[in-house]
Parts: sequence; C-alpha cells; structure tokens
Amino acid sequence: MTTTVYLHPLTFVTGPQAVEGGAVRLGGGMAYAREFALVLRRDGVVADRIICTAGTVEQALARLPDVVADDAARQWANLRKSHPALQLGARTIRLDQPQVMGILNVTPDSFSDGGAHDDPQSGRARAAEMLEAGAAIIDIGGESTRPGASATFEDEEIRRVVPAVEYCAAMGAAISVDTRRAGVLAAALSAGAHMANDVSALRYDPRSIEVVVANTCPVVLMHAPGVGEDLHKSGDHADVVSEVFDFLKAARARAVAAGVAEDRIILDPGIGFGKSLAENLVLMNALPLFHALGSPLLLGVSRKRMIGALSAEETADQRLAGSLALAVRAMEAGVHILRVHDVAETVQARNVWRGLRDAALTDFSTIPAELSDRG
Repeated sequence: MTTTVYLHPLTFVTGPQAVEGGAVRLGGGMAYAREFALVLRRDGVVADRIICTAGTVEQALARLPDVVADDAARQWANLRKSHPALQLGARTIRLDQPQVMGILNVTPDSFSDGGAHDDPQSGRARAAEMLEAGAAIIDIGGESTRPGASATFEDEEIRRVVPAVEYCAAMGAAISVDTRRAGVLAAALSAGAHMANDVSALRYDPRSIEVVVANTCPVVLMHAPGVGEDLHKSGDHADVVSEVFDFLKAARARAVAAGVAEDRIILDPGIGFGKSLAENLVLMNALPLFHALGSPLLLGVSRKRMIGALSAEETADQRLAGSLALAVRAMEAGVHILRVHDVAETVQARNVWRGLRDAALTDFSTIPAELSDRG
C-alpha cells in the first residue's frame, strides 16, 4: 500500500493581519493563506482530509501516520519558505513579488508567433520592446513544443538560439533558454544566457543535467507526461494534481541528487502539456499546493488553447484578456514568475494587482473609527 500526503492551502486573505489567528505567507511572496486541507491518499484514493488553520495545523500533522509525518512536516515548512533572489548576470530578480518573463520565439512554427521574430532584426526589436515594458527575464526558444510540432535538429536549434542570446546579452538582459537539448543549452550559456528552462524536466537529454551542474545555473523543471520527442503523450491522469505534484517532487529530488543546488531549482506544472481542459483548470485552482515542494514556481499559460476553449475559440493572437485573467489567478496563488507573450499588458496588470496587495497590508486598526466607514 502506497500512502502519500498533500498540504493544500484553501482560503486566502489579503495580508497577515486580516484575520485573527494569523495567515501564512506562501513561498515568500504576496499570497497569504489561512486554512489548509491535509489530504492523505492511499493507493491513489483519498483516505482522509483534515481541515485546519495556520494555528491548528501542527495538531493536524501530529495525527498523521508515521510513514508520511516527515513529508507533511517538510511541506508545512516549505509553504512558509522564502526564496532568495535569482542572480542572472548583472540582474537580480527578486522573488518576493511576481516577476514577468517575456517569451522570444526564434522559430518558424511556434503556436502563437511562429516566424515573427526568427530573423535578428525583428528578434532584437522584440526583445528591446519587452525589456522596456518591464520584463525581468527574456526566455529564448528555438524549438516549438506545441502539440504535433516536428522535432528540431540540435544544430538548427543552436543556429536559431545563439544569435538571439548574443543580442539580448548585449542589451544587458537576464536570459533564460527554453531547450531540452544539452548542446543547445551549453552553447547558449557560453553565448551569455544565465538560466535553463527545460520542458522535459532534464529527462530528454541525459547530458543536460551535467551542463546545469557544471554552469551552476538556475533551471526550470516542467511537468510533461510524455517521453521522447512528444511530451504531450501519455496524458491519461487519474488525479492530475497529485500526479503532477509527485512528478515535480521526483524531478526536483533527481536534480538535487545530481548536484543541482536546491535554491537554483524552479518548478512549472506544465499547463497545456498532455492535459485536458478540465485538468488544466483543476491545476490552475490547485497552484498554491505546489509551494509545498519548496521551490519557486513558474507558470506558462499565455495565449494557450484552453483560453479559446473557454471562450469563443479565438486564435492565439486574440487571447490577451484570457491570458491576463490566468496571470492574475497565478499571482493570487503566489506564483513567482509569469512566462508571457504580452509583457506590457501583464506588467500593468501585475503593477495594479501589487498596488492593491500593498494597500491591503495597511493596519486598519490604526484608522480612527469615524473614518473607517467612509467610501
């Protein structure tokens, strides 16, 4: 019999002073949770579900079987863990607030903007535009990972990616490279990139983890159910939330065992990769759980098909409003990095959201009673 445990944040408040009994700051960010569900699963079936508050969670943990007690305690500590800033070249990326990562696809066939930025002149202009709009990181990709996309040869991917890395580096950008191939990653890091973003969680190319360790660079590990060329295969989930959680937990453990520093691992639940619309929605609602893994969270849901499926089947370039809705949902869940196409609009949404959150930290008990009910 396999027994596993999951600590789900359930209810959220605008700040730690909003409720008596306190609230937990998730992942060192700007999301605060007060109530939690401690879920015990045996052989994949929910066996127990204990609802507790920040003030009573320790008693709930004490009721658990010994086989999961240590894991549950670790998850409780991870939920409250603050993450150090990422140092990407000369840029310091703080993780105590949501950050925006701008997507630069230098491919002819990406689902949203294939061919738009694959020549150096347009790519350079697009990168500059995103940096000026407030992108903290530029994520450069030379291979489309949309469903049904053809695989790209490593040499061709290097030919696409390296010039983009070079002109972004010349701008002083913090640069991530979106690749699952070790040769591409090594070439990009040599050209000035700072971070790896691997949609296969370092499974596709066994050499990739060696490159990450040798360069001591941060790495994003993403969930995708498939293996080999098609990462969208084998997406038959009995319980998508616990399965994605367990996958990322194992991927993180493998990376640490291979020599990747814990504070250089970022996790991505892989919205849209081998998941149905219903499963994507369930994952979006369960995002706060993934803080229990102890790493910063990245979310890439910009312009994805689920937005059109929930609306009027709009094409990718007509999904801005849905992308912003999902970005705000991610910020409410405490996600640290939002990977997006529409940087200026997302930065504006982030700034307004942060203004609301900053204002909510005001201690209203200090406001005179005669003013407290004024509109």
